[in-house]
Amino acid sequence: MLKKEYDIIVVGGGHAGVEASYASAKFGLRILLLTLNKKMIANMPCNPHIGGSAKGVVVREIDALGGLMGIAADNHPLQMKMLNTGKGPGVQCLRSQQDKLGYPAFVQSVLDKIPNLDIEEEEVVDLLHDDDHVYGVLTRSGKEIRAKAVIITTGTYMDSRIISGRDVFSGGPDGEKASLGLSEALRKMGIEIFRLKTGTPPRIAKSSIDFSKAAIQLGSDDELAFSYGTTHFTPLAKQLPCYLIYTTEETLKIIKDHISDSAIFDGTIKGIGPRYCPAIESKVVRFADKERHQLFLEPEIEGGESIYLQGFSSGMPHEVQEEMVHSLPGLENAKILKWAYQIEYDAIQPLQFDATLQVKKYKGLYGAGQICGTSGYEEAGGLGLMAGINASLAILGKEPFILKRNESYIGVMIDDLVTKGTDEPYRLLSSRAEYRLLLRHDNADLRLSEYGHQLGLLSEERYQAFKKKYQDIEKAIEIMDKTVVADKEGLHKYLNELGYEYDGYGYHGLEILKRPYTNYVKVASLMPELADFHFSYDDILSLETRVKYEGYIKKEEKEAASLIKQENLALPLDVDYLTVSGLRIEARQKLNAVHPRTIGQASRIPGVNPADISILLLTLRRDGKL
Repeated sequence: MLKKEYDIIVVGGGHAGVEASYASAKFGLRILLLTLNKKMIANMPCNPHIGGSAKGVVVREIDALGGLMGIAADNHPLQMKMLNTGKGPGVQCLRSQQDKLGYPAFVQSVLDKIPNLDIEEEEVVDLLHDDDHVYGVLTRSGKEIRAKAVIITTGTYMDSRIISGRDVFSGGPDGEKASLGLSEALRKMGIEIFRLKTGTPPRIAKSSIDFSKAAIQLGSDDELAFSYGTTHFTPLAKQLPCYLIYTTEETLKIIKDHISDSAIFDGTIKGIGPRYCPAIESKVVRFADKERHQLFLEPEIEGGESIYLQGFSSGMPHEVQEEMVHSLPGLENAKILKWAYQIEYDAIQPLQFDATLQVKKYKGLYGAGQICGTSGYEEAGGLGLMAGINASLAILGKEPFILKRNESYIGVMIDDLVTKGTDEPYRLLSSRAEYRLLLRHDNADLRLSEYGHQLGLLSEERYQAFKKKYQDIEKAIEIMDKTVVADKEGLHKYLNELGYEYDGYGYHGLEILKRPYTNYVKVASLMPELADFHFSYDDILSLETRVKYEGYIKKEEKEAASLIKQENLALPLDVDYLTVSGLRIEARQKLNAVHPRTIGQASRIPGVNPADISILLLTLRRDGKL
């Protein structure tokens, strides 16, 4: 039953709204999640996959902090695969294909069991507020619901419109209605709104595809998981394959011949789209020298007909889309179940948020997910988790929780958004992190589990399992460091198989494991002293990475230490940078727009150079403000 007052109201039931609700409810607060359609909570309107480059690490970070996304992704994946295994650990990541129906059903079942979380179908059209504080929401049905904090997680729904060629209408993703009224209410509050767009490709009937013309892409038989608490894994035999195909000369010709029909190029779309996930016609124009573009055929539902044509997002009219699809290998007779479309929507300029994801102008108003200018389920989940944590901590009178750039990809993302802003849907990439070797897939628990436990979000059982894991890893490394491999015959054979010469001398286990191409499982089989350790795939990855990349990791840790010194030098928040003499006008304006918390953050603001930072430090110290 809907109450008149809550501690936190979360507006929107996407991945940001889910994590915000889940986290804040764990603090024991009274939470209300408002959504347009309960059945669409945790929906995946675009590709139903979780993870990928940098994104997979974010899901592990969410899990280490006590969030839900990793647990949900491990529940019943259609496919699991570790990407970039031939590269260094700083870019390795997990990707899973999810069931478009199963994933949201699982999430909804979890949320339904939380006693202090109410979920209601209401459309928010305005916020209850005074000059500097938000204290509730107004719904289209006329209900005024009060709260100590409001978290807006409306995704791509605010004043959204669906576009295919010149066919344009108001609507949200997956046939849902748009959220109307809230954008204008935010503008009236003095909050700057900007227009973004994203898109999704057509869905194809599986029975109409000739898969013999495509290259099969299988998952992995390793025990892979996003959540550190997962103990049941989906074997390869029960996973569904994906397939790789390429565009043809005919495909490119059709696109070029009809480029003026695309809503992306005829002026219909005003919003800026994602640079790293462009429509197929944008790729053809931008990369005119490329003879072909790769596409993937990916299942959406276990036992279902719908195949997701990844890489083929488009703003073309339906009749042109049909020509394009039928020009692809294996899809000559394809039946299109759902047309590609572009969606344009409103978001809040992210420089208006502080590092806790609270809007600077209004206490008690937070944002998370695509309304902050991001793209992707994983980015949304990470922001939702942090907004939920910080809104809860503020209500409880506790210090905010802010992750540093050397601690997590979530910290990198938030700092990028609130310091640099964005004019396009922001996507996390491993290249955005200065210290990506520290922010690895294998060590998210080591970086963040302590925080999760201190916040009360990570269960005692999970925390104790985390501690035991690293105690055992430490012991195993110590044994290998101090113990010579006794099985010299086995060692000789193993080294010869790898192309190494064996001189007959005794070698410590750690010396062998540090060599390229060696692995812990084989070394342990030669050392009876390690027989009592029963490490999982995940544990072994952590151990091997720590041993093999020890020198590189220590170097990055040393570099990160100097960053921490800058981050710890706090700036006063009441400085009017426009009055700081000696600073260039651009630097004054940029500093005043962001109001950085630390010198480190100030130095990362575009348009603020090292000379500006030196002048700022001198001025603040002279005036006794630092």
